[in-house]
Amino acid sequence: MSTQIKKEKKSLEKKETRFFSGEGRVYISASFNNTLVTITDEKSRPLAWTSCGRLGFKGTRKSTPYAANSTLEAAIELIKKLGIKRVEVYIKGPGPGRDSALKILGAGREIDLLSISDVTPIPHNGPRPPKRRRV
Repeated sequence: MSTQIKKEKKSLEKKETRFFSGEGRVYISASFNNTLVTITDEKSRPLAWTSCGRLGFKGTRKSTPYAANSTLEAAIELIKKLGIKRVEVYIKGPGPGRDSALKILGAGREIDLLSISDVTPIPHNGPRPPKRRRV
């Protein structure tokens, strides 16, 4: 007699809804290959994210300003769904999506911009130089 062991399916628990004020943060990471947008609450807990790759752009098309525009527009729709009215924007990286991201966020009047900060890491002294050549 063979006994079949049935695996119990875990009940899908409903996600906990967070109640927060109408403020949030938008982190834009613009690299040369992609543009990532993360939306957080005022305590930096992530609420949603999107990227050029998630929207269907592949290869070199991910690294265009148009792809960054589409990503920011999708992020603005997410912000509206979450009920965020005022945001702080943090931009990081040298990619082509950085300028177009600011244009899109500045043009949208439904969302108030509290501040725009550039948090791109800058090396102060650079890497260690190579060893001296032996003779």
